[in-house]
Amino acid sequence: MDDLDRLDDATAASAFRRLVRHLRRRKDAENIELMGLAGFCRNCLADWLVEADSRLSKEAAREIVYGMSSAEWKAQHQGEASAEQLARMEESLRRNRALDEALAESFPASDPPAMTQPGGQGTP
Repeated sequence: MDDLDRLDDATAASAFRRLVRHLRRRKDAENIELMGLAGFCRNCLADWLVEADSRLSKEAAREIVYGMSSAEWKAQHQGEASAEQLARMEESLRRNRALDEALAESFPASDPPAMTQPGGQGTP
């Protein structure tokens, strides 16, 4: 078990909220740039919220992350992607697929119930 697995849910949730608030303020950090560099973006965070709580709709989760509707965000803050940005994002997505496959092979056996079950209840 690594240190991340020992992190309690309240601390992790607080850090997640800070990350989302940080991204809300950094409107200059476009999703395509985040995808190209780190392999995730605001939409990914929203998707992960939906995975964690199936009661959330995709749009509701995006509103949580963006602080507004995704349509509003796009109209106000999203520029046209360049060919270079799209190429970087595609390469990043290829790397993500390989990582996702490796993680899928180990999940959930490598994660304790606190990571795989809401509230740390039950068994994986």
